[in-house]
Amino acid sequence: MAVINGVMLQFYHWYTTGDGSLWRSLSERAEDLHNAGFTAVWLPPAYKGIGGSHDVGYGVYDLFDLGEFDQKGSVRTKYGTKDDYLAAIRNAQEAGLQVYADIVTNHKMGADAEEEVEATPYNPDNRREPLGEARQIKAWTHFTFPGRNDQYSKLKWHWWHFNAVDYNALSSDKQAVYLFEGKQFDDQVDDEKGNFDYLMGCNLDMNNPDVEEELLNWGKWYLDTTGIDGFRFDAAKHVKADFFQHWLHQMQLHSRKKLFAVGEYWSGDREAQNRFIKQTEETLMLFDVNLHYNFSNASTKGSHYDLRRIFDNTLVQEKPDLAVTFVSNHDSQPLQDLASVVEPWFTPLAYALILLRKGGYPCVFAADYDGASYTDNDRQGQAHHIEMVSHQWLIDKFLYARRYYAYGKQLDFFQDPHCIGWMRAGNENHPCGLITVMSNKGEGAIEIKTPVPDTVFVDLTEHIKKEVKTDANGHASFPCPAGSLSVWIPADSPEN
Repeated sequence: MAVINGVMLQFYHWYTTGDGSLWRSLSERAEDLHNAGFTAVWLPPAYKGIGGSHDVGYGVYDLFDLGEFDQKGSVRTKYGTKDDYLAAIRNAQEAGLQVYADIVTNHKMGADAEEEVEATPYNPDNRREPLGEARQIKAWTHFTFPGRNDQYSKLKWHWWHFNAVDYNALSSDKQAVYLFEGKQFDDQVDDEKGNFDYLMGCNLDMNNPDVEEELLNWGKWYLDTTGIDGFRFDAAKHVKADFFQHWLHQMQLHSRKKLFAVGEYWSGDREAQNRFIKQTEETLMLFDVNLHYNFSNASTKGSHYDLRRIFDNTLVQEKPDLAVTFVSNHDSQPLQDLASVVEPWFTPLAYALILLRKGGYPCVFAADYDGASYTDNDRQGQAHHIEMVSHQWLIDKFLYARRYYAYGKQLDFFQDPHCIGWMRAGNENHPCGLITVMSNKGEGAIEIKTPVPDTVFVDLTEHIKKEVKTDANGHASFPCPAGSLSVWIPADSPEN
């Protein structure tokens, strides 16, 4: 399922500027991104959230408001207006990029009115453990979308369109998940916390016929309106698995084209991931969360990490055609709840590991590519200023190498715990190949027999200025700097 030699760019991060310029920025940069080697962009949720123009997009209020209606204090979203969004998609596609939309179908937030409903409180850390008898609660579950005034959809959402909330206006005790009368937590979800159907806000009841019909109608409207090429599904482990299979099938039929799909199943449990893959019959890819965790672990342990283990327990190792590989994303960046930082020294090594090897569909993170600067509070309320450095220069080098050299048979050299490498031997159309060597300790080097005798290689990263020449049998020692990497390509290749 992986897009052959494709590379996706996550074109935002959690702290992307909220001045409404992101869509226009994509229009301006689309051609340059394609020329750099990107083949697709993943965009943030484009619909109105509870925070209006300040909402990152995951606090979904109205799926049909793409920055068109005066709701939640603004017309535009954090990223721009509907017109800006549609223009950005069109310009990106004309530049040769596919566009993937971020789809949030797990929950809604920011209701327009409260409703009273019978509900049973459950332990938020064990959704199989009730905390008492059913009681009357008051919850924000009535969505009327007055600013849209029935345009595109006339459905008004009520409590019966959801199965649970975590807020009761009649009680000062907020430590509960309230399961509504006659409802149940969905099967085919992650079994963390007993049952992880509920995540936040008003949790959609995927067994309600109105909900199913509305999501199908909205999906078709979204495709017709935007013309996007695929989807990234948020919070996949909290939504019953067969929803994705059914919804995607209907979208494929409606669009009459192959639509890309990847799920965010944020879990390090490979058994849980494999269960989801089986339940969805491999109809969508998954982000390789375990690979990200390995990168984070390797970056913090430094020379105490065994680089030979970097692909252990990963999706790309076991099911490479279903893995979207990534180094970091908006959830893992510093100060986020799921923060698991990949330290800057290791970030280029991690990108080489996903961009210059076989297997997986690589995703580059905007904050790693462009850098990021922001201030936010940690969980204790302490303010921190974060500077994320740009790795664009090296990532562009890797994209270039991927486009012209990363072909053919892959031979791994994973014998040393602190210095690993691999060779791509090339193929008939790309005969040059490349060699990558990296170290997490001192200066490293690997003796490699290449298929090209008497050939001069240069380090594309420019970390090492001295050339390497293979002998009459194709042998040479390919070095790399301490705690860094080198990417060796033939000096006289047509593309160099």
